[in-house]
Amino acid sequence: MKLTKLVSNGLIGTTAVLYVGAQLVPGSEQSGPVLKAAVAFVAPKDSTPSLASERSSDVVASSTTAALGALTSTVHELSHPKALETAFRSYFAFKNAHPNEVTKPYLYFVDYGLPSTKPRGYVFDMASLSVVDGPFTVAHGRGSSTSQYGVPTRFSNASGSEASSLGLYLTGATYAFHGKTAGHSYSSIGLRLLGQSSDYNSNAFNRGVVAHGAPYVGADKAGRSEGCPAIEPQRAQKLLPKLAQGAMVFLFAPDPDWMSRDPWVVASGE
Repeated sequence: MKLTKLVSNGLIGTTAVLYVGAQLVPGSEQSGPVLKAAVAFVAPKDSTPSLASERSSDVVASSTTAALGALTSTVHELSHPKALETAFRSYFAFKNAHPNEVTKPYLYFVDYGLPSTKPRGYVFDMASLSVVDGPFTVAHGRGSSTSQYGVPTRFSNASGSEASSLGLYLTGATYAFHGKTAGHSYSSIGLRLLGQSSDYNSNAFNRGVVAHGAPYVGADKAGRSEGCPAIEPQRAQKLLPKLAQGAMVFLFAPDPDWMSRDPWVVASGE
């Protein structure tokens, strides 16, 4: 204890001598490297990173509470009581961590815990806390369900799985999408999706999982895609340009493994 105190006092004394000596030398208004190092060593450590983290958590929590208060009543049906909260917390957590990447205030939310015969998609304006569009039908991947219509139960990030991938996405650019259904080719607008939920959707871009319009999606039911959250063609033409380059997409399902491991779901939890 005494030795530590002596060392500390000695360093402080040395710093003082260096400082006084520096003031007596002409042209020494700026501290040299030795003085800077000594001052830095004895200066108290800054605790602001932990305070910043606490403030960040407070911002995410308060923003989520406000969004839930404004938007919960506008959503007709959910498969899980935490569905919206999980989406909103993940959105605000990512935006808080990457403010320069989220350049648009929109969140395209899909509840894959509901069957494809029910409208389960929404686009929210997270700045004005209003509904831009929804609810509307959304397709899931044929690898996620055994029947043409119903609730998807299997999700995958693997190439060739033709399954939907859960989690948070950042939107990229729109492009001319071309697909096939029932042996017929069709064209629509497509929107690139960049998966942000680690191993749950990181392969989306390479798999060609995008948001697009599809003729097998109608007002009352949606057929199956190859993993894409496809919507009605007319709706795609209207919505996807608005979502391009900096909005977010959140694909939810009451899957216990994903809910307990997705990095943004976990990071945004209370």
